[in-house]
Amino acid sequence: MSLELEDRLRQSQTQTPRPTRAPAALGELRSSGEIRLLILDDDAATCAVMQAALSNRDFTIDAVSDPALIESALARKSHYHLIIMDYVLPGLDPDQVFGWVRDNQPEANIVVVTGYPSVDSALNCLRARTYDYLTKPFQVDHLREIVIRCLESKGLLRMTEEALRESLGSAIRERRKALNFTLSKMSEMTNVSLGYLSQIELGKNSASIETLYRICLALGIKMSELFTAVQRQ
Repeated sequence: MSLELEDRLRQSQTQTPRPTRAPAALGELRSSGEIRLLILDDDAATCAVMQAALSNRDFTIDAVSDPALIESALARKSHYHLIIMDYVLPGLDPDQVFGWVRDNQPEANIVVVTGYPSVDSALNCLRARTYDYLTKPFQVDHLREIVIRCLESKGLLRMTEEALRESLGSAIRERRKALNFTLSKMSEMTNVSLGYLSQIELGKNSASIETLYRICLALGIKMSELFTAVQRQ
């Protein structure tokens, strides 16, 4: 495990760009209700950057930059879904803060941000079951990607109908082309009109369960595999 963490730390420190969702991804998702985030960082400027990066009409984002106020902030009646915290907070031990979160915000996921990455701190975060570990300086898109992925895994964010149609169409088109099937051949195999198939692939029309079943049979995949491909996108 230590070797894996060391590799992860080295990759973060090289600042090699990694594939991320487009910044517009938040616009392709809708929330199931109010989403509450808490940012804990003694640098007020960093708090402001993260708040701006995650700004969304469905997000309520609180930030605390005074370490002396962190315990009381976590003890509020507000229930947070995600807490983004600096690993090194003046006057506080990380395990102490993890304990406050565990006692007062048991349903919240934690994303740790640190300017001093090390194998020891990464292992400590792993033991505390944090959701992710991000090193400073970080890319705003990377932070946004982690937060979106976390909230999606909790069932708090889901794709809009339009985005779902487009992703399904794209997944079907990619699979069809990989098999070297033309739309005409797909139409023959599925007994679905050429125009309807084209509209589905373009995300312009919703496919019924029966139509998706026929498409999956023609493509040689299960329906669950198709939706898994959509989640990966």
